[in-house]
Amino acid sequence: MARDDLAQIDGVVTDVLSNGNFTVQLPSGQTLMAKLSGRMRKFHIRVILGDRVTVGVSPYDPTHGLILHRHKVGGPPGPGDFNKK
Repeated sequence: MARDDLAQIDGVVTDVLSNGNFTVQLPSGQTLMAKLSGRMRKFHIRVILGDRVTVGVSPYDPTHGLILHRHKVGGPPGPGDFNKK
């Protein structure tokens, strides 16, 4: 199944497990196991406890997912943020 076929749901990381596995709490109250996508591993994107993430969930197994995106919340400005108005 391609990554485009997954249902994308936002959630919050509630537990960090080994080997890039995480427990994610969805807004509906459901929890699921999710692993980092290959692109996030490739670019060394860190996901920590409490981060808001987008999880791709397969319609065939809704208990497992794939973390596709980490949402930015606050933090220091990036290199391109000074020119924006």
